[in-house]
Amino acid sequence: MSEKIIVIIPAFNEEASIGKVIQEIPEIVSEIIVVSNNSTDSTAEVAKNAGATVLFEANKGYGYACLKGLDYISKKSEKPEIIVFLDGDYSDYPAELTQIIEPILSDNIDMVIGSRVSRWREKGAMTFPQRFGNGLATSLMKLFFNANFTDLGPFRAIKYNKLLQLNMQDKTYGWTVEMQLKAIKQNLTYIEVPVHYKNRIGVSKVSGTIKGAIFAGVKILTWIFKYSFK
Repeated sequence: MSEKIIVIIPAFNEEASIGKVIQEIPEIVSEIIVVSNNSTDSTAEVAKNAGATVLFEANKGYGYACLKGLDYISKKSEKPEIIVFLDGDYSDYPAELTQIIEPILSDNIDMVIGSRVSRWREKGAMTFPQRFGNGLATSLMKLFFNANFTDLGPFRAIKYNKLLQLNMQDKTYGWTVEMQLKAIKQNLTYIEVPVHYKNRIGVSKVSGTIKGAIFAGVKILTWIFKYSFK
């Protein structure tokens, strides 16, 4: 495979899971970048020992971590063809990365979202706030933009040059929806691929707290309404 693939994994206190995630990523990936997002445990050490490139981002926020990874890539002499985003909590199945990137390789699709379909989702893996938020966000995206998304799934792949074109800005919970909205606005080709989803290791920093769930919901809706008036 000639395409160079880099994986970015934002991680905040995921020492119990990050090693498992890295170990199950297919060997076709050229580099795995773990961004320790102000972790206070041994996430960075475990990730490094598992073979990942470890970066540090002191500002807490999913978007901050993703942007740190992209900043690192921008300084490399050889740029990747595809960027894959994956969570560090072991809720995704890293081996499904091959299915995520397949539409890009075979059909020249710009962006692929891993959709956490109910039939392949472990019981309890997605909390009610997650399911409700996903349903509301994707319904509004359908209403306002005629988009065909069913999920804001974090397991996703996108051509590197197209990702740069999106000029991503969100520093926290709005990263995924920002990417999807900008992809629609810029007429990128996209598709969803059904993926399996299991209960994460540890407690979610977003859906595991009322504050996190509310903040995430507000950020997602803010992006949608912002773009509906552009």
